[in-house]
Parts: sequence; structure tokens; C-alpha cells
Amino acid sequence: MKRSRFSEEQIIAILKEQESGMATAEVCRRHGISSATFYKWKSKFGGLEVSEARRLRSLEEENARLKKLLAEAMLDNAVLKDLASKEW
Repeated sequence: MKRSRFSEEQIIAILKEQESGMATAEVCRRHGISSATFYKWKSKFGGLEVSEARRLRSLEEENARLKKLLAEAMLDNAVLKDLASKEW
């Protein structure tokens, strides 16, 4: 997945600019982002503080790691069942 050129802190600062009364189009133009990107960030980070955003990222990384472990375990289980079902 492509890394964002903005950190969570910067994204939250950009969202707070718009919340303080600046027009969304002006904020997007000023930071060189599309309005679609802005609204995607707003749906993900809207109302979060920096510490909460860091916690969200760590939870997402942990979730991805656990999903990978589960997929590997399920694959191992399927292979073992396949081997056990064959007659020698």
C-alpha cells in the first residue's frame, strides 16, 4: 500500500483548519490534495486527536498481523486435513 505523504499529525491539523471555518476547497488547494482525499481523511480521522490516531494505526497494524496469522493457520489446517484424508 502506498504511504501517504502526510503524517497523522498533519492530516489532523488539516482537518482542524477546515473545522475552524476555512472553506474546504481552500484547504484542499492550500495543501495540494483533492476533495475526495479530504473527505476520505475526514471519515477516517474526523474528531480524533493525534494520540488517538496513533493508537488507531497500531491497532490496524496488529489486526493485519493477526489476519495473516489466521490465514496461515487455516492453510496449514487444510493441508493437514488433505493429507489425513488420503489413504496410504
